[in-house]
Amino acid sequence: MSDALNYLIAARPDAVLPYFKMLKEAGKHLDTRTRDLISVITKVDAQTEGGFRQYLTRALRNGASANEILDALFMAFPTLGFAKIVWATEILLDMDIPEFHPDNLDAVPEWHSIGPVDEFASGEISYRECGGRNLYIYRDGDEFRVYDSRCPHQVTNIPHLALDGTKLTCPKHHWVFEVTTGECTDVGNRPLNEFKHEIKDGELKVFW
Repeated sequence: MSDALNYLIAARPDAVLPYFKMLKEAGKHLDTRTRDLISVITKVDAQTEGGFRQYLTRALRNGASANEILDALFMAFPTLGFAKIVWATEILLDMDIPEFHPDNLDAVPEWHSIGPVDEFASGEISYRECGGRNLYIYRDGDEFRVYDSRCPHQVTNIPHLALDGTKLTCPKHHWVFEVTTGECTDVGNRPLNEFKHEIKDGELKVFW
């Protein structure tokens, strides 16, 4: 929540808190994905970039696909108009989210080979590119953890230069992650997105 909203809640709780209660009650019969898609549409309608980025990320995190989000925007065309849809698309392009790349819109999840297991030293963090994604890989003996390089906050791509020891800091809002566990240790409250993986025929494979 922004500093401005926190101030208004403190200054005029009797006016502001019922509004938030109304919003919560209004959506209690909707599933999470539907609520998220409606929130995305309202932020596009108001052309609130920060809110659009926030709720777009939340919708993806809660299981909405890129195609569902695009369809929701086009279904809202009578209200939004084409100009606002183009406005939202420009932000999408700036965010460069892999799920929205044209080649990935209808892609079926599958296993991707990252490389031979022997290329990953125990106790070290590796940075790899595969299938249009950047990954951080941590190996501890025979155990692996594979993370998306995208911050779970607003899907900002966290570059390799942001890694300091085992700490990874998002350059946009300074969320700090411990790569050995994936946990967010400062500023934010959500862990890195971890991919399912397996070792097969001496290769590290990741599923998305």
